[in-house]
Amino acid sequence: MPSAETTRVNPQQPDPVRPTREDEVAAAGSEFIGGPVGRRALLGGSWWTPVRVIVLVMLGMFALGMVQKFPCYDGAWFYGASSQYTHACYSDIPHLYQGRGFADGLVPYFDKLSGDMDYLEYPVLTGVFMEVASWLTPGSGTIQHQEQVYWMVNAGMLMICAAVIAVCVARTHRRRPWDGLLVALAPAFALTATINWDLFAVALTAAAMLMWSRGRALAFGVLLGLATAAKLYPFLLLGPLLVLCWRAGKWREFGVATLGAVVSWLVVNLPVMILAPEGWSKFYTFSQERGVDFGSFWLILSQHMDTPLDTDVVNTLATALMVLSCLGVAVLTLTAPRRPRFAQLAFLVVAAFILTNKVYSPQYVLWLIPLAALARPKWRDFLIWQACEVAYFLGIWLYLAYTTSGDKHQGLPTEGYQLAIAVHLVGTLYLCAVIVRDIWLPERDVVRRSGDDDPSGGVLDGSEDVFVLGYAAHPPRHAAHDWEQPPASVDWGKSPDGSH
Repeated sequence: MPSAETTRVNPQQPDPVRPTREDEVAAAGSEFIGGPVGRRALLGGSWWTPVRVIVLVMLGMFALGMVQKFPCYDGAWFYGASSQYTHACYSDIPHLYQGRGFADGLVPYFDKLSGDMDYLEYPVLTGVFMEVASWLTPGSGTIQHQEQVYWMVNAGMLMICAAVIAVCVARTHRRRPWDGLLVALAPAFALTATINWDLFAVALTAAAMLMWSRGRALAFGVLLGLATAAKLYPFLLLGPLLVLCWRAGKWREFGVATLGAVVSWLVVNLPVMILAPEGWSKFYTFSQERGVDFGSFWLILSQHMDTPLDTDVVNTLATALMVLSCLGVAVLTLTAPRRPRFAQLAFLVVAAFILTNKVYSPQYVLWLIPLAALARPKWRDFLIWQACEVAYFLGIWLYLAYTTSGDKHQGLPTEGYQLAIAVHLVGTLYLCAVIVRDIWLPERDVVRRSGDDDPSGGVLDGSEDVFVLGYAAHPPRHAAHDWEQPPASVDWGKSPDGSH
């Protein structure tokens, strides 16, 4: 993001976009903090730059999310299975401190665990994150005290990841730093940030997106490979990038990015793969063998079937649906009247993976939140989707409370939980539909209406097309400098006298 000083000395550079000028929800919400930011305040060189404000808001929301977990911190994680669900404060982190051998000093992937799980079932870089947190956790005191400290240490490390995400999202679209507030203020982000370790991979993915937006293909690839070494989903971003580079003829950049991703992934994984092959493969075999689980439409189907589908059948069907979804995104990319933005396709592909997967843990929403802020920075649509995700967050814990409360049946019965799953699915599909509409009708795209082409696209931004299909194959081909600007949007933040 350009500094205030750069903006003042370079009058040819367009002003940053103010959401309160183009978004009625943002304009209305700004009244709670004194009204929309004016041009003079935006460019005036104050310490309160958009990125710093967004980071502080992110840290504040993250802290509120930690407070929301305090009923469990004070004992619900240890003294009652049901109470951690009724308070909606469950977290995997304290339970796995002892359950995965960190309390006993076992080395992930190399030392076997006791019980049903023989090795740690997480990718290597996430295992490293968990191990580092265990090193920072004192081994004295009761096991309950150690688990509390382990959660607090992880929360501190994950808070750093949250700050990184805020900075990266705010800087990815140079002229739209305030879109980072969508991430910082996302209620589902605060509620799910400390359930598991997903924020580590999300931070690496956000940093990779920032590097690509700056035209640094190798750095993008390296960071994306590291993100994939922490969680599987980031590698999906190479799919839409392939089709976009195909349409724009940017094969060299795609090759560099792919090479960087493969090499960095191998650097992390090869040592463990060679020295502890059984432990290394546990994540992949566990993912394959895991049955239908919480949050997926497969669970709704299985609960309505006399004979639920076999796990292998579900794996095959889920893979087929994902492949079809990716093919659909590819066709959309090559036939759209204007080349889609990278963030739009990244959201669609990751959302397709979430929707077709056989499990949806509540923290998986973290994968989508930064991508949603870049793909569709419109407060109304974002908040509709977030409301659906918060409903699911509450639904899964109330359902688990119902299943663990014995004869009391406190919580949400099966039918209610199925409704919560449906709400999550519909909310995600709604945001996907709006993004597809933006791709097919570029004049509806909020980012492009403000004068940009593809600010997260790096070398793709403003590039000519070299390969298109269908409607897009007919002239004129739409590149950034050929695009006719639509009329300026309504200035929702302007007062009657014309000031802001």
